Amino acid sequence: MEIQSQTVGEVAAGSAAAVKILERYGIDYCCAGKRPFDDVCREKGLSPATVANEIAAATTTPPVQSKGWNTAPLRELIRHIVATHHEFLKLELPRIAQKLQKVVEVHGKNDRATLHQLANVYEGLWQELDLHMHKEEMMLFPAIERYEAATRSGLPLPPAPFGSIANPIGVMEAEHDSAALALSRIRELTVDSQAPPYACSTYCAMLDG
Repeated sequence: MEIQSQTVGEVAAGSAAAVKILERYGIDYCCAGKRPFDDVCREKGLSPATVANEIAAATTTPPVQSKGWNTAPLRELIRHIVATHHEFLKLELPRIAQKLQKVVEVHGKNDRATLHQLANVYEGLWQELDLHMHKEEMMLFPAIERYEAATRSGLPLPPAPFGSIANPIGVMEAEHDSAALALSRIRELTVDSQAPPYACSTYCAMLDG
């Protein structure tokens, strides 16, 4: 299947090399994952053919030990998401918040409007992601595991308090979109994480985070 006929999410799922190239071009493959690759490239002023050729060249030789998450059992994928990504966020989100608070206290006088907006946007993102991960770990992921286990055993799908599994998935996707808007606003406020002339080491570390 040619890259240009895929969605952004399908391109990203193809390989780690594709993900790195999408990130370098600032292409959102999570919340915009269902959108056509061509459309997203054109909106960013990029040539779909050029980006597709670059991805194709980078993925000609797949990396050794690459994991095929498209075909892995869902239970295994869930364990990977929680252990790798959720745990990372649970550690890093409060660390970045501490750095941001210090930056606002020390440098707030230099750009009060921007830094206070940044702090507010980040606080909202942090709270939303915390609750989002909790709902995934306590409700959605266990339900998916039960469904997968029943399917593998040839048993009827177990009842769920939220009706169709599509209901919580829809909520999670809406929250992904909300987080994407917050991240976009953070990029705007920080001018794509560019440190101002007066930035100290803590300021740079905050932007890096």
